[in-house]
Amino acid sequence: MKVHCPACGKIYENPVQRCECGEPVEFETFKGEPYIGKSVWGRFWDFWPVEPALELSLGEGDTPLVKSKLGKDLGIRLHLKNETVNPTWSFKDRGTFLAISYALKAGYKAVGTVSTGNMAASVSAYASRAGLKAKILVSENASDEKLKAVSVYGGEVIRVRGDYGRLYFESLKLGEKLGVYFMNSDNPFRIEGYKGIAFEIAEELSPDYVLIPTSSGGLFRGIAKGFIELHESGLIDAVPTLIAVQAEGCSPICRAFSEGKARIERFESPKTIAKAIANPYPPSGNAVLKLIRDFGWSCVSVSDDEILEAQRKLASEGLFVQPASATGIAALKKMDLPEGAKVVSILTGSGLKTAPHITGGRIVECPLEELENCIRSGS
Repeated sequence: MKVHCPACGKIYENPVQRCECGEPVEFETFKGEPYIGKSVWGRFWDFWPVEPALELSLGEGDTPLVKSKLGKDLGIRLHLKNETVNPTWSFKDRGTFLAISYALKAGYKAVGTVSTGNMAASVSAYASRAGLKAKILVSENASDEKLKAVSVYGGEVIRVRGDYGRLYFESLKLGEKLGVYFMNSDNPFRIEGYKGIAFEIAEELSPDYVLIPTSSGGLFRGIAKGFIELHESGLIDAVPTLIAVQAEGCSPICRAFSEGKARIERFESPKTIAKAIANPYPPSGNAVLKLIRDFGWSCVSVSDDEILEAQRKLASEGLFVQPASATGIAALKKMDLPEGAKVVSILTGSGLKTAPHITGGRIVECPLEELENCIRSGS
């Protein structure tokens, strides 16, 4: 079960999580053919580095690819990959399931992650499902309300006082020492799990562009690896153009890309409504930047106003997503896409997780005796 570092080329016989040079590692490029099966795990059996523990699946993956009217004005054919319907309402479940499958095979009794949002809930849920202890490390300013949706699954939530930026690396060190398998944002098994998004898209569509909300960079790397493996296996004719999308208020990858830099730099004082992708120093940032440059792809940043407008537009189509999920739609206006282009935007997480911060539509008070008039006036 070898992994290698795309940055320096070093090969490891065991699935370590990061290279000695400081960059993330990944598995070899898998080749294979699709099979007939009920789930993405079975249909693409050849492409996983570990046998998926199917008895522990909660139904993650195989999410809908929804046709959208939002690209009509731009002259494009737009589809939305709706990851909000995963068991804990985000794409994280795909990576968590595969990482849990490995943790069980490797004999771990406890798993963990560093997160205050989607990944925290996902790891807590799947750990309970597998009968494993979960150590969820969060920042000291994480609200009690936000953590209820994490602790309800039974995981142990630990508020950590201190530099949250150091917590990612510290957790990996302590995990090795204490026998806790930390499946953080760009864990190599997570990357493999996210490939399923590319596989499922390719089963239905041959997109020209795929828009990916990008934070740590794990999702972007996974989708990229998925399309590359399909292409090298002769299952698709070409790899689509992938676009990393970030919020202007926290866009270290886009900034490095636009400034022509080879490496990202910490984004100081991040401020954006898209909290789920507000990572000031993404652990896979350099890897994403290299992919973008190597393949001639791009990175687009969008403002909070543009994000909120896109969120409202998606809601008008019946899809309520968190602000980070709407960034791809917000980026469309900033891209010069050819007429008729087939575009997929990834909707990463449900808006229900950010519901307290949403301004809803108009609510009318009406006495029962006046109900007919109220209904007429609103028609």
